[in-house]
Amino acid sequence: MVDELDKSIIRCIQTELPITQKPYQFIADQLEIDETELLKRIEIMLEKGIIRRIGAVLNHRNVGFQANAMVVWAIPEDQVQESGKKLILHSEISHCYQRKVCPNWPYNVYTMIHARTKEECETVIKKVANSIEVYDYEVLYSTTELKKTSFLYFE
Repeated sequence: MVDELDKSIIRCIQTELPITQKPYQFIADQLEIDETELLKRIEIMLEKGIIRRIGAVLNHRNVGFQANAMVVWAIPEDQVQESGKKLILHSEISHCYQRKVCPNWPYNVYTMIHARTKEECETVIKKVANSIEVYDYEVLYSTTELKKTSFLYFE
């Protein structure tokens, strides 16, 4: 279970971390605890599954990536693991995950590819396809970026 200090920690880390050289020290100071204790409690909550992950949210368009495409791949089931290992090596790919195929939708691997222009994105997609030797794919370009927020706990 989580105690009141854990709840306070969750409140602090569920939104934007402070932009400072030592964000966890800053949070620890706010909570009047030692940074080591803060990090240990976060580690325990991660191990117990109370916190699933801590990650950054990048607003791609704000930093110049205007061509963002979900590329869906029809990869033979026996090649998914090997292809996935190759896909994640491409720095232009921010997400890579497997889904079940559906009737009339044979695609089982989904990737998000980010580039500055549509032409650059197309070049990346061809490079990626060549690296996994899979050419059965569809490109779905983003037209609008929706607000990225997470659920807030213990407000």
